[in-house]
Amino acid sequence: MATAVRTPVHLWIVGILAVLWNCIGAMDYVLTEMRNATYLADFSAAERVYFAAFPAWAVTFWALGVWAGLLGSLLLLLRSRWAVPTFSLSLVGIAVFSVYQFLLSSPPASLWRPAIIGINVAIWVIAIALLYYAIKMRGRAVLK
Repeated sequence: MATAVRTPVHLWIVGILAVLWNCIGAMDYVLTEMRNATYLADFSAAERVYFAAFPAWAVTFWALGVWAGLLGSLLLLLRSRWAVPTFSLSLVGIAVFSVYQFLLSSPPASLWRPAIIGINVAIWVIAIALLYYAIKMRGRAVLK
């Protein structure tokens, strides 16, 4: 008979922090795509025009990155093995959207601020770390 693997405390900590982090991304996506005036008020007119001009395919991959990241975080909390492929899908979305954002489009120079670059680096680091963590937890039979 197989012994049940207890949920390590760190899974709850990582999972809750991951959900909170990905909720920020989801909020950014929804408020930007809904053209929420209050949310976008801190951006310049050129930045708002740039966001509004994202092609549908880029927005689709942005959505994949955001929503798969949030779903993966919830699946991690549920100890589901599906967290791993879901975090992988999130990375695909982030990768394709990043290619658009940094190689195929011409963002206003103001979007090259250190804070914006830092956020983009953080998105990559956290997404990769969550996938790595989920793979480790699956390997230890914490995710089923």
